[in-house]
Amino acid sequence: MTPQQTLRQITELTGALVGLSLSNEQNFPSVHGDAKSVFEITVSTSTSMSIALKNVAYRDIYCELEKARCFNIKMLDGALISLRYRFNAGIICEHSLSYFPSPDLEHFQNEPEIYLEDEIYADVIAKNIVPFPIRFDFSDDPEKFVDVHHPYSHLTLGQYENCRIPVDSPLGPLAFGGFILRNFYNTAFLKYSEQIPASALAFANTITVNERKIPHVVCNERV
Repeated sequence: MTPQQTLRQITELTGALVGLSLSNEQNFPSVHGDAKSVFEITVSTSTSMSIALKNVAYRDIYCELEKARCFNIKMLDGALISLRYRFNAGIICEHSLSYFPSPDLEHFQNEPEIYLEDEIYADVIAKNIVPFPIRFDFSDDPEKFVDVHHPYSHLTLGQYENCRIPVDSPLGPLAFGGFILRNFYNTAFLKYSEQIPASALAFANTITVNERKIPHVVCNERV
């Protein structure tokens, strides 16, 4: 995927979620640099994202990101979706794709009858749900890479420092959006699946032979 295709997918994903009334707040992407050299796709408030890497309570992280409007998309249940990509000479060299659910779902769970008619809430009204953040990270920096222990592309669950589940390649915006919708808003995903954009475009494979031997995530099956 090229920088232009990646930017287009972010815009498509944002527009689709707004059009389907699954998002009530959004920041369309901003770009920096030259697509033929160093090129970054982010949001204008991205400098506030550093809070997500600090050793502070998750509620504080979420509140800081929400206050700074450091997100591409805010879902109706308060979840924040952020996408940042960096390219060098047209080749992806880094991305950080984050999903930060609202740490407080009590107002949904205590009065579920209010929300039962709206598909966006159907998957968050159960009282046994525990909101936790998800992040897909990619870096082509060989100094950061450690086979199996720190894959080029990996999935982190719940802010665990050493949780790095190998992913077979960098993840495109529409693939990431589809992953979030399918797994955390499945009722809405099933209803609107034909209106949610998808793409067969994919980034090059980066997973190693050893990483394939342990549980890992496959973004796009390559025959």
